[in-house]
Amino acid sequence: MIGKTAHSARDAVEADGTVVLATMPDVIDQVALARLYGEPLFALPNDLYIPPEALQVFLEAFEGPLDLLLYLIRKQNFNILDIPMAGLTRQYLTYVDEVRRTNLELAAEYLLMAAMLIEIKSRMLLPPRKTAEGEEAEDPRAELVRRLLEYEQTKVQAAAISAMPQAGRDFWKGQVYIEQSLKPRFPDVNVVDLRDAWADILKRAKLVQHHKISREELSVREHMSIVLRKLQGRQFVEFENLFDVTRGTPVLIVTFIALLELGKETLVDITQAEAFAPIYVRLAYSPA
Repeated sequence: MIGKTAHSARDAVEADGTVVLATMPDVIDQVALARLYGEPLFALPNDLYIPPEALQVFLEAFEGPLDLLLYLIRKQNFNILDIPMAGLTRQYLTYVDEVRRTNLELAAEYLLMAAMLIEIKSRMLLPPRKTAEGEEAEDPRAELVRRLLEYEQTKVQAAAISAMPQAGRDFWKGQVYIEQSLKPRFPDVNVVDLRDAWADILKRAKLVQHHKISREELSVREHMSIVLRKLQGRQFVEFENLFDVTRGTPVLIVTFIALLELGKETLVDITQAEAFAPIYVRLAYSPA
């Protein structure tokens, strides 16, 4: 099928009835292979060159000759302590030939290992030689087996380390930027803060107060004289006015005792007009 539109006048018809499009139609059923400068491309150009390397697909990537040997051994389930050198060398050389065709520089180290494998294979074909002590010589594969076991152990450990969480791959470190000015700025203190601080100082001061107790000698006779002097020349004195509240409780007590003694000796009269009325004190009347 060539499309749903009618053929244009520029189309050519061959002898067998095949229509050859001279130009691309405006609407076609085909899907564009690509776009070149925004225009759809429905067929590959005849002069298009695609290098062979662009179509190669590498199913396995090896990090060196030992990695390739270990892959071949594990793939064929060979015993690494008893390697069949003929089959391993044949498979190895097949891969090296493929690599050498495309990348000769990469194949250099693989060729060195290939020479080592051929040497081991050749030594295994020869009869074993005995040492001067009469013991059999070491297996030609021993050095290769040792290197393979060390490489496999290193590879397993590297894979375990790679599986551990890594910064930048599995997680990111949190960063916090704190903007600091050159001149420190202290917070303002208001009246409430000062009041609370002062109340805390008073509270702590009460816990460390020191009380000094001193002994004061008070004379009842002396205070009796003081009360008589206050009553001298006055008709009545209210009971409360005879006490000096500024001098403390001990003086008040002694003054009260002095009034009781004066009343006992009938030197003063203590009177009250009625119940719950103020109490008055005066000098006792004594006839001439």
